[in-house]
Amino acid sequence: MRVVFAGSPGISTASLKAVVSWYEVCCVLTNTDKPAGRGRTPQPVPLAAAAAELGIPLVKADRVDEKTEENIRSRSPDILVVVAYGHIFSPDFLRLFPEGGVNLHHSLLPKYRGPSPITAAILNGDTETGITIQRLAREMDAGDIILQESFSLTGKETTGSLTDFCSLTGADLLLRALDLLSAGTAEFCPQNPEDASWCGLIRKTDGIVDWQLSSSAIERMIRAYNPWPYATTVFRGKNLRLLRASVYGGGVTVGASTAVRPGMVAGIDKEEGILIQTGNGILLVKELQMEAKKPLDWRSFLNGHPGFIGSFLGAPA
Repeated sequence: MRVVFAGSPGISTASLKAVVSWYEVCCVLTNTDKPAGRGRTPQPVPLAAAAAELGIPLVKADRVDEKTEENIRSRSPDILVVVAYGHIFSPDFLRLFPEGGVNLHHSLLPKYRGPSPITAAILNGDTETGITIQRLAREMDAGDIILQESFSLTGKETTGSLTDFCSLTGADLLLRALDLLSAGTAEFCPQNPEDASWCGLIRKTDGIVDWQLSSSAIERMIRAYNPWPYATTVFRGKNLRLLRASVYGGGVTVGASTAVRPGMVAGIDKEEGILIQTGNGILLVKELQMEAKKPLDWRSFLNGHPGFIGSFLGAPA
């Protein structure tokens, strides 16, 4: 089968490398170059860079217009493979592919349809998530399921670490699905729309810590918003990232005093880290990063910020 592979972020590169090892990829459809770095110089998106290294022709487009359609048509493709491209394709475009299109989605569909399923699974404290290979459909992430694989979560994953795992696991599952389609033995299972849930685009403001939340909810935020936009609060007028933390179970009665309120840096556990009162429970913070500074372990941070204990943390400016 001649494959058009569509994607953009780094999570799609492992799948491209897997597919090109076994199938003819006639081109990669990806987004145009994006500003990056301090100079905001346009740079290829990760998938474009990977395709260039592999010597695969590139079609760069932020929207599939008539010119793009004609470009794809001229390559006589058989199937469209999509991994995190971020666009819904028109019926006319999908008709270019005799074998239709397939999409790799990083959740157990119909759960977490949308652009941020990995983050959603961590935020919600799920003990299990997975990967789905589905047929492309007109409605986002609503296609018939070809293959699905689940795996357990430990409660220690960040979005960064889980993305890396899903990237490799998804590539293997995608190859299995393409093999079934190529052999004509794939089975298609419709999704139950009544079981569907959704997740949205992540915004920078999503990382702002609300100290009225529970310690467990904030701990999940810290993992879910790493590596972007990070769980962020404010200390003495400057943004402070919380990089690593856990729910404190040391039995210390921090909060017994009426002076202790959510957001107060209540003390330390000499062996474990900094204790911050939340709306329900105590958050044990182990690694922090002040705005425009390097990340520090909790002891090093306190050495440089002697007034931190007893202070109140608030929303970023």
